[in-house]
Amino acid sequence: MRKGAVIVLLFCFLCGVNSSWAGEGVSNEELLKEIQALKEAAAKQEKRIAELEQRLAQQESAPKGAQLKDMTIEDFDKHIDSHLLHRIPGYQLFDGLRMGLGATFISQATYNANADALSREGEDAADASYSVDLEFEKEFAGSGRAFLHLETGDGAGVEDELKLFANVNRDADDSDNGISVTEIWYEYYMDNMPLSWTFGKIDPTIYVDNNEYANDETTQFLGRIFRNSPTVEFPDNSPGIRLGLEPTEFMGAELVLMDADSDWEDMFDGVFLAGQVNLKPALFGKGGNYRLLGWLNDRNHIKWHDATKDKEEGYGFGVSVDQQFSDNLGAFARYGWQDPQQRLSGLDDDFSLEHSWSAGLQFSGDLWGRDEDVLAVAVGEAIPSDDYKDSGSLNAKDERHLEAYYSFKANEHLTLSPDVQIIWNPYGDDAVNGKDTIVVGGIRGQVDF
Repeated sequence: MRKGAVIVLLFCFLCGVNSSWAGEGVSNEELLKEIQALKEAAAKQEKRIAELEQRLAQQESAPKGAQLKDMTIEDFDKHIDSHLLHRIPGYQLFDGLRMGLGATFISQATYNANADALSREGEDAADASYSVDLEFEKEFAGSGRAFLHLETGDGAGVEDELKLFANVNRDADDSDNGISVTEIWYEYYMDNMPLSWTFGKIDPTIYVDNNEYANDETTQFLGRIFRNSPTVEFPDNSPGIRLGLEPTEFMGAELVLMDADSDWEDMFDGVFLAGQVNLKPALFGKGGNYRLLGWLNDRNHIKWHDATKDKEEGYGFGVSVDQQFSDNLGAFARYGWQDPQQRLSGLDDDFSLEHSWSAGLQFSGDLWGRDEDVLAVAVGEAIPSDDYKDSGSLNAKDERHLEAYYSFKANEHLTLSPDVQIIWNPYGDDAVNGKDTIVVGGIRGQVDF
């Protein structure tokens, strides 16, 4: 709608208002106020139309890579596919360089712990952990961007007090305060195609099996079963290459190739290969992600029923879905399967899972007048393979998880999150110490500088 049309509509409306109000004795002052309000509304509408037309023209004329390349720092922080793990609020140091700094403090207490090293069955424990994340990101006009993620921390929390298929504190960084380079990579955007390349030390969970509501242990669920599927044999962050394709705003794809044992030696003697397709329909008038993924890990695997076959491969597939239903409600679900016949060699935990699933809901605090707060709850199961069950005298029951947290935004820089987790059949009821339900309660403090 152009300006002339707006003026004509405004004139016709005012004529109707004037004729209808004339008989009601409406004062000239009231009419002038109404006219001014309508003019302001029309001006805002005209400005918004111009902005949308300009954005549409830019999107139609520029390839995807160029759109990402030309983003401002503010736009980039809001970009849903930014792949940044912690989503720390950014500060622009100077043109194109963004910095984010955050610290996470977690205190947990567990009832009926079951680790083998405990002195007695059903021991209780209370421990803490912390981590610090420092991120630098530099946009390079006309080429791409670089990203550096430094991390340190200390404390295993209560994880070393528990023997589980999927433990309870994904953020625990028991590095004895040593500083490590968690990620460092460069991403290049193709000029005339919706392709981007990323190479360096990368985190595969940022690109594969990701999720909008369950993918960040510093702000969302702490339990490992909700952070990623435990049936995917992700390597630790290691050298790799990632290819991203986004032909339309409703579809994207990722391909990741990495060193499977993360030792930076003989990279192609053991590789981790994963691919994911993401469909992003606009359902219920809101955004969603429907991901289908497959993976292969060709590190040496051992067959459960034939130890002479110790050079097998592991593989599997999965689904990760998130959907926003309204401004105040979102949901997620994950499912994963892996080949049940073998296990990775050289692992401390001598078990294998065949299936895992999880699902949950997230509610916005706007429902109760706290628009920056979040309430979330999730349930899930880690299901051991029949080959693992048959390998010894095992119960090997399905390990069941429930987690709920409330994220309370205390101020601009501090978020407090009480968290409770309940685990039924911990370690399939096969831990040496204790076979009862485990309850873990705690609180997380997230500080964004």
